[in-house]
Order: sequence, then structure tokens, then C-alpha cells
Amino acid sequence: MIDIRAFARFDVAAQEVLKFLHHRLGFNLWMVTRTEGNNWIALQVEDHGYNVKAGSVFSWADSFCSQMVLSRGPSIAPCSADIPAYATAPIGQQLTIGAYIGVPLKRQDGSLFGTMCAIDPATQPQSITAELSLIELLGALLCTVLELELKAEEQIRQMERVQTEALTDSLTSLYNRRGWDQLLAAEETRCQRYGHPACVVAIDLDELKQINDTQGHGMGDELICRAGQAIRKVLRQQDVLARVGGDEFVVLGVECDDLSAKNLIERINTSLSEVQVKASVGLAMRDPRQGLCHAVEQADQAMYACKQTRKTKC
Repeated sequence: MIDIRAFARFDVAAQEVLKFLHHRLGFNLWMVTRTEGNNWIALQVEDHGYNVKAGSVFSWADSFCSQMVLSRGPSIAPCSADIPAYATAPIGQQLTIGAYIGVPLKRQDGSLFGTMCAIDPATQPQSITAELSLIELLGALLCTVLELELKAEEQIRQMERVQTEALTDSLTSLYNRRGWDQLLAAEETRCQRYGHPACVVAIDLDELKQINDTQGHGMGDELICRAGQAIRKVLRQQDVLARVGGDEFVVLGVECDDLSAKNLIERINTSLSEVQVKASVGLAMRDPRQGLCHAVEQADQAMYACKQTRKTKC
């Protein structure tokens, strides 16, 4: 039996559904997954032999599920080798898969969030195809819980920003290092739970020391404020901007995929150029295997590489 109280939270509900389906249908591996670009992320797992854990990342293009959502294979394949799209899928070369189950998990706007799926090393009786309506119903219930929870999480995110407003830099009124650390940690928790994409942009002003030394700290402060305003005006409402050092800014692109991140860094560079602020800028995407703290380090490295390149050209 499924504990209906579990449906108050998406992650708990997903785990209860997977346990129920394993008990009812067997199959050695059940997963609720998130698709993001070519990353196929296991959010919740009921594993009995494949050694797959929550947080594992696979190639979406290699999966049976990628073929299923394109209608190249059925949602239930008692013998996956009988389905050409599944028989040739690369993941079948990595894992022993005799049978497959998969249904898409879609957002309210129709976009694909991920899948609920199962595999087993042995072929299964044809009679399991009769369970499709139950599997689809449970998948739809999870989608409803997910949608409600994501809307609630957006309100929680806004409350976090209000609660962190005291942790601001006195000069620019942007978040300071403590505010940045708190909001980064909160967003990492959401990324882990839902598989959200995110990016980090590191920005370092190139001429602050020179202006402080030659024109005074008042002009240096004016440069810092001009840069902060230029960056802030091109960010989305959900993004986070902080001043974490004398001439260092960081941006967290919330729920920001590869294309959105590239557009974001282009907007930042253009806006800084328009107000005549020279800066070195580095971008890094969150890797679901390593998290946002690693993305911060990667963005810093990309920014320093940009700075060295700019010095070389001067």
C-alpha cells in the first residue's frame, strides 16, 4: 500500500511510488529521473541489483527513455530486445536489460521534466502491459505533486531573499559574502532535489586598483557601483548577484540551462561595456555530480583565464 501522507512532498512521494511498483511488478531498478540537456539524472531510486544511486547521472541520448518519449518504443517492453530502438540504444550495451517500463513526467506547460522508469535483467511476461494505466496514473499524481511543490518552492525562494536582505554590501546594496553563501546553499539543495540546472558567473573589475591609486577611492567606489548596477539590470528576477570582494562580483543563474547561461553572460558583457566598465568574466555550469560550490571554483578559473587573455592582448 502507498502511504497517501507521502504525497505532501515530491521526493518522499516518488520513493513511496517506486517501492509500491517494485513490490507489485518486481523489476530490479525503478527510478524517477530529471532530464536536463543530455544529462539524465536519477532523483529517486529503488535499486535491487544495478548499483544505481540517487544523484547518478547518465546520458539521456543513450537511454531507452529518450526513445520512449519520441514514440520510437512502447512504455512497456516485456522483451526489450524485440524493440529495435531499445535493442540498439547504447545503455543496453552498458547494462543488462531484458525488460523495460517508462512513462514521461511532464510539467503543467507540457514540457518534459523527466521520466518514471524501470528495468530488469530478465524478460517479463506479456501480461505486465496491462499495468500501463496504473503506472501512468501514478506518474500523473507525481507530476501534480511536483507542480504544487515547485510553486511553493518559488515562494520559499522569495522569502529567502527577504530574510537575507540584511546581509548586503553597504556600498552597492548587493548581497555580501554571507548572503551569497546562504543563498547558494539553499539553491544547491533545490538543484539536488529537482535536478534544476544552474550556472555561476564570476566577474572581476580590471581597473579598480589603478583608479584607486590615480583618481582616489571615491572614483573607485563609483566604478564599483556602476558595475553593480549594470550587472543587476540585465539579470532575471530569480537570479542572485553578490559583491564578494573589493572588485569581485558573482552571479547565480537560477534554473538556467546552457543556452540561457550563454545569453546571460552576453547580456552582462554588453551592459558593462555600455557603461565603460572593463571586466574579466568567467562562466561555469553546475555539474549535477559536483554541485554549485564546484561551479563557483570553475567560474573563478574561467574568469582568471579571461583576465590573463585580456592582459596578453594589451
